[in-house]
Amino acid sequence: MATATESIIWLLEELKVPYELKLYKRGSDKLADPKLKEVHPLGKSPVITVETPNSAETLILAESGAIVEFLCEHFGQWMIPKHYQDGKQGQVGGETESWLRYRYLMHYAEGIKEAPVPFFIKPVTKAIANRISSFLLEPNFRTSYDFLESQLATAPDKGEFFCGTELSGADILMIFPFEAGQSRTGFSKGSYPKIWAYVDRIHQREAYRRATDKIKSSGGDFKISL
Repeated sequence: MATATESIIWLLEELKVPYELKLYKRGSDKLADPKLKEVHPLGKSPVITVETPNSAETLILAESGAIVEFLCEHFGQWMIPKHYQDGKQGQVGGETESWLRYRYLMHYAEGIKEAPVPFFIKPVTKAIANRISSFLLEPNFRTSYDFLESQLATAPDKGEFFCGTELSGADILMIFPFEAGQSRTGFSKGSYPKIWAYVDRIHQREAYRRATDKIKSSGGDFKISL
């Protein structure tokens, strides 16, 4: 997987929620199909539409974090860590470590996905681009990977996922920057073994494999209907 949209498809497979994929192909300019603006004003994916007997209007949700939160709250409460420690319901500071990590990483994942990169009106040579990467981007990548490697090393209850022993919505959002990082930033198994092993574990999940198969048979931008 290499896009946030594909992570949403993986989540739907984990939750075993029936859904329909609607394909929107990018144009020759690599921009999203203008018809996506008929679904959501921003014209971007991922977007989901939800139809229920409880409402006459179709619910439309955009942005990966908001979609993951909605789906987990309604269809996958098991993917949201326990909020409070026993006997500390509603108390400030009474939150579980797992829940605090979950809340933080849900926002962190969205931020790292939008990490600042230089932009130029005219193309630059490969040599100049490589220098920009070395001086501006690589230190930020290393800082992020160092932090996330330590988060996996100290996961609650010595779990294999960011928030503990169970897969959470945060894991759904975090896989995209890791997969992109493997292909674009060149981090290695030797430098970040826990992240590398984490990605391998995710790739072995049946729901992930089902999502990958559906993506391979389709391709492009998706609108997801529930």
